Parts: sequence; structure tokens; C-alpha cells
Amino acid sequence: MRRWISVYLKGIFMGTADTVPGVSGGTIALITGIYERLVTAITNVDPRLAKHALRPHDADARAELADGLRRMDIGFLLALGGGIATAIVAVSQVVGTLAESYPGLLAAFFVGLIGASAIVLGRQVSLEDPRTKLVAAVGVALAGSMVFLGDGAAPHALPLIFLSGMIAVSATILPGVSGAFFLLVLGQYYYMLDALTTFLGDLVGLASGGSVDAVVDSGVVVVTFLTGAAVGVLSIAHAVKWALEHHRERTLAFLVALMVGGVLVPLRNATVELADASAGPLAARIAAVGIPESIAASALAGGAAALTAVAGAVAVLALDRYTDDLEYADGDDAQSDGAAGSRSGRSSPVDAASEE
Repeated sequence: MRRWISVYLKGIFMGTADTVPGVSGGTIALITGIYERLVTAITNVDPRLAKHALRPHDADARAELADGLRRMDIGFLLALGGGIATAIVAVSQVVGTLAESYPGLLAAFFVGLIGASAIVLGRQVSLEDPRTKLVAAVGVALAGSMVFLGDGAAPHALPLIFLSGMIAVSATILPGVSGAFFLLVLGQYYYMLDALTTFLGDLVGLASGGSVDAVVDSGVVVVTFLTGAAVGVLSIAHAVKWALEHHRERTLAFLVALMVGGVLVPLRNATVELADASAGPLAARIAAVGIPESIAASALAGGAAALTAVAGAVAVLALDRYTDDLEYADGDDAQSDGAAGSRSGRSSPVDAASEE
């Protein structure tokens, strides 16, 4: 039991990281020593086992199902998934509240998280190859183009929600890459936070006579996203893993470029929110010494945003420093990881992903 509680708690740490743009749940898996087991379990997931589950009366089918579930390490996945789900539900409530009360500061915090993540991963990228430069330019342009979308301009059609789930979960299992970041760039991050909060509220409301229709309406978005995530684990995640194994430099350059261009999205949000910020009585007190109140308010808001962004960056850089000397695999894999990381003098979490 203690073993499963430990896995559950590690899932909580992963889920917390997965909910915040710029922080990678995959990196947390590395820190807690479960990354290799997680990747092995995911790659052993086989949808064909479902047909055996539909034949419980057949002894051979039961045996095949039991064997398949053992290969999937189903107990580990359930305990870890439970922890991740618990954290996502809890943290999404906190982030949603902060988004309503302090949108500018929250956006500034995300700027720090994403900017520092781009720096950390950027150490592993070489732009000497012209094709790699082109891939990086495309990544910056794609992510940067999202800055031209207004707050409500990003569509929230179900096909895009499905695609967002696929992309987010694929990025989440890569150390150093944030799935929540891609949701932010796609314009779905705050929408999905609100959708999850609404769905959970409607579920709780059922106990007090709430409407089943309300649960269905809000649940469609959440279920669509989760379905996309499931498909992503079984498809895109393997494709990204293949790309890192066979075209590591260009794939990593594209991911880093997305972060560089994508930092403009929360930066825009922070700028818009802080432009209307008022520091209230403190600004008025500063104005008493001769500084215009509007300037004082902007200066205070800007200073608070800068400190918040620095806090986000420090969090990521501290996490990177902590993982600097970790061995991401055992035996020969660890040696190959060290060789791959020797180009920059350090081993890389993404190198570990490509070696799995």
C-alpha cells in the first residue's frame, strides 16, 4: 500500500507541473525516478485488450487480458493517473481564481516560466544547419502568430479541443516540454480551466438536485479533450519520440522555437491587463510627493509583474539545476545519455526521452 501511495503522491507533483505553462510533468517524473517506468507502461498500452475484456467467460481471453494489464503496469498507471487527476482538479481551481483576481500578474508569472524553459532547452539546440534554422523560424512564426488573436478570438470548436488534448498530452510526457504551454499558445488554456471548473461544479450540483443536462453540456468539452489526450498517448507521443530519436536537433529546435514565439502570448496578456491596473491608495500616496498617480500606478504594477516573472523564471531554473546531475537511465543508457549531453557539458532531459 505504501508503494502505491508513493506513486500517487508523485502523480500529484506531476499533475501540478502539468497544469502550469512552462513546467514539465515529464521533468517531475525524472526527478522522482519514475520516468522510464512511465514511458515503458505507456508504450505497452494496447487498445486491442478491450476485446478480451468483453469476453470474461472465456478463460483464454481472461488470461490474455491479465497478461496485457501486467505489461501495461496497470496498477502503476492507475495510481499515478489518480494523483495527476487530483492535482489538476485542485490546481485548476487555484489558477482559475488567480486568473480572475490577478490576471496580469498570473500572465507575468507564465512569461517567466516559459521564458526560462526556452533558455533551458535552448542550451541543447545548435542552429548551424540551415534546415534547423528554417524549422526554428517556422516554430517562432507559428507560436508568435497567436499573439494577434484577441482574448476571445481563439475558436473553441470540439475538433480543436480534441486536437489540443492530443498535443498537450504528447508534450507532457517529454521532459522539459510543457503541455499546458501548448494549450496557452492554442488559446485553449483558460477555456479548458473554466470548462473543467464548470463540469466539476455541475457534478457536485447533482447531489443537490442539479440538472443532468447541465452535466452533459459541460462534460462534452472535458470528455472531448480527454479523448484527444488518450489518442495522443497512443499516437502522437510515439511520433514525437520517433522524431527525437531520428531528427533530434530539428525537433528540439522546433519545440524551443515554439516556446520563444509563444512567450509573446502571456506577455501580451500581461501588458493588456497591467495597462489598466491601478495601485489604489499606494499610488495615491506616491502621487502626494509629486509623481502623477497614473504613472505611479503603472510603475507599481509593472514592478510587481517584473518580480512575478522573475519568480517564475527562478522556479524553472532552480528545477533545472536540481536535475542537472541526475542519471536519467541505467547502465548503457546512462552512458549514452552522458555522451549525448557532452555537447553542452550537461545531460539533457530531452536526451533521456530520445534514448528511452
